[in-house]
Amino acid sequence: MPEGRFRLASDVTFRSHVRFNGTVEPVGAAKLILQRDFRFGAYLDALGNEELAFTKAFQALLSFSDHDGLDLEGRRIGLSKPFDMAAAVPDRDSFATRRVIRNGQFQPIEGPGWTPTSLTAQASYSAATPLRLDDVANIAAIAPGSLVTGNGVGREVYVKSVDVANRRITLSQPLFDAEGVQPFTFTRFRYLIDFSGFGDLSQFTFDDVEFQCNGVASGILLPPAGLTFHLRDCFVTRPRDRGLTSHGGGCQGMMIDRCQFLSNEQGLPVEQRRTLCFNANANDVKIRDSRIVLFEHFCVLAGTGNLVANNHWFHGDSVSDGVRKGGIILTRPNPASLIVGNYIDNNFIEWSNEHDESPALGQQFSFGGLTVSGNIFICTDAARWFNWIVVKPRGPGHFIHGLHVTGNVFRTFNGNIDRVEHVDTGFADLDYGRMRDITFTGNAFHGVNQPARNPVSLTHAEATPERIWVVDTAPHLPFGGRARVVEAAVPVGRLADGAGQSVYEQPWIDPEHGGDKRRFRIVFDTPVSGEMRCSVRMDRPV
Repeated sequence: MPEGRFRLASDVTFRSHVRFNGTVEPVGAAKLILQRDFRFGAYLDALGNEELAFTKAFQALLSFSDHDGLDLEGRRIGLSKPFDMAAAVPDRDSFATRRVIRNGQFQPIEGPGWTPTSLTAQASYSAATPLRLDDVANIAAIAPGSLVTGNGVGREVYVKSVDVANRRITLSQPLFDAEGVQPFTFTRFRYLIDFSGFGDLSQFTFDDVEFQCNGVASGILLPPAGLTFHLRDCFVTRPRDRGLTSHGGGCQGMMIDRCQFLSNEQGLPVEQRRTLCFNANANDVKIRDSRIVLFEHFCVLAGTGNLVANNHWFHGDSVSDGVRKGGIILTRPNPASLIVGNYIDNNFIEWSNEHDESPALGQQFSFGGLTVSGNIFICTDAARWFNWIVVKPRGPGHFIHGLHVTGNVFRTFNGNIDRVEHVDTGFADLDYGRMRDITFTGNAFHGVNQPARNPVSLTHAEATPERIWVVDTAPHLPFGGRARVVEAAVPVGRLADGAGQSVYEQPWIDPEHGGDKRRFRIVFDTPVSGEMRCSVRMDRPV
């Protein structure tokens, strides 16, 4: 291509190698497809502007250019405003063929285009239509992808779509306690890469790309629908508000592998942080081999079938007895998820049902379907009341059916904590009389005053003969549970009556004794002294 600037009025495809001495100026949505030179550097030579070059290269990538991936060739692309990926391909509302962008960096150029917008408007909510806000004031000013906050709104609830004509908003998640009319705040963050204009985008991958947000921009906004978005070997560095956001179902089957998320708030104490690494609304998310540094929260997972394996997320600070917040937030009571082989540092697993429009127990599953296995849990300079596993029911009647905490290491530095597990009763407590299939075994505790085990093996001795022995299980059972099942009770040595003669009779067991039901009774026909070892559960295993 000779020197000069040439107008590109219609689609042009080069099927042979081309070298640009001059540049071209596309008109509107005219496509430039470089089949033999499909790389970012060639588009930059052809167009002379980084943003325009990426626009046309991405347009060509989704226009069947005979290439499955776009190589950025290690280039840094400066963006003056959020990059609307759908606007670059105006003839496609959906795309479901595998495509990859690899080997480069995106960075914001400071300017007014990166300032989030915030609007407070009155709206009506009914649990009968849990994913909808009606009669929304000033609705034309509310954009899809906006974060919704207000009384009774759980974390990471977003505007999925806006129906201006009917003054109606579709939400990404239900609201747990917002029945009636109230003001809601809608905040639209600004993302380096914005897929929200697509209707459906599937099988899209970023590989070896850095999103260098510089505290100016957020990272990626996913499409409202789509399958198997994949972020691998990437960096999301210093996002202003969010690293990656799903405002709909575009996170179904999402995979994040071998990535690093580095906070813009690393110098702040935990209670002042406001940034989040990512959220997911849909199911089957896989998060593996990644490193997350000093956000307020690691992730909010609202779907089921999550696999979180071999990651390291740390969220502490240098404050003595400092505040610690949830790292992983699970918002479904029965997530059917695995948290396996991770390094969980100065934060906790928070398990709630804040995305349930009727949070009291009804016909839905209660809490369960969670395995926490083979993890390293660490805390430093934490207050004694800190816990690593926190259940927070938003309504009454719930219990746990299916929780397995096995093979973990719990370790404190610079001070002990009381327990590793806790029920936050700020909204409601659990029903301890309905606990089932709970396992706390094979864990190592260091710096924990009251280790939790289920079943727990404990001994009880009576120095003088008694017919009824009352055994207290506190503080050994998880969540301060009741002594519901005594699986075994065997003598340690001989039992003796008042005359010192050996007694061989078999006692019977009276579980859930006392006001708090944390005790049980061993009942003999004859008063005896001695020692018994008992295996006790706070649940019914079957």
